[in-house]
Amino acid sequence: MSASPQIAAFFDEATHTVSYLVWDAATAEAAIIDPVLDYDHRSGEAGTASADALLGAAASHGLKLRWILETHAHADHLSAAPYLRERSGAPIAVGEHIREVQRLFAPVFNMPELTRDQAFDRLLAEGETLTLGELCIEVLHTPGHTPACVSYRIADAVFVGDTLFMPDYGTARADFPGGDAATLFRSIRKLLTLPPATRLFMCHDYKAPGREHYAWETTVAAQRKSNVHVHEGVDEASFVAMREQRDATLAAPALLLPSIQVNARAGQWPGPEDNGVHYLKIPLRMKPGAQA
Repeated sequence: MSASPQIAAFFDEATHTVSYLVWDAATAEAAIIDPVLDYDHRSGEAGTASADALLGAAASHGLKLRWILETHAHADHLSAAPYLRERSGAPIAVGEHIREVQRLFAPVFNMPELTRDQAFDRLLAEGETLTLGELCIEVLHTPGHTPACVSYRIADAVFVGDTLFMPDYGTARADFPGGDAATLFRSIRKLLTLPPATRLFMCHDYKAPGREHYAWETTVAAQRKSNVHVHEGVDEASFVAMREQRDATLAAPALLLPSIQVNARAGQWPGPEDNGVHYLKIPLRMKPGAQA
């Protein structure tokens, strides 16, 4: 694992998501991590421009797509994984604890198919490895944001999903079903025990106050030194208190309900109804004390 992967980042400003095309220069084998489907929630229209940009970049470099990797079931965008699989033949992989996410959300959407139909091609366990040409992709289970979160370590690069943000922005929320701030802290510490020069690639960036540009690459050393939530010296109890207090003030992501019911099934839409149209479910609840 001495060679470093080649990495191209694709930033989707609408969802503040970073997708990655990663490849082995020696063999031209590639993986795509966390691909975005363009989706307009106001109109219900979806498009594939972002996914096509990934495929176009792969073609321009003469790459063969071997893996489509999800770090977790995202709550802020719809995945383009099925579209990429259809066009490349590459399998879709995610952490094996996706089963827990599926169990949690199946009753929320009254969708037993979330647990009955396994839409992912490969479920990955802690420490499992995948080959990418002459490179090795190591799976690190890093739960806390969700139970199913994994990070992918490829030589000196780690793709951390939503576990960490840039040092000036901090860490992921831990208040989704199955999330846990103490578990998140331990996952972050697991990542920050890696060699200081290890490169860390974020899944999101929102531009911290005072920063005028988007950024998504940092290092273990930089996170240890200056992450505003979890730098060296912050203990678990302090982190949990901060995270829980902060999470209590956060609104649900705008695409939470559309995203989870799709992404927990590897990005597959619910089947069309008798009019040929696909429909997403939005559970409706009355606030306590409110009257219908």
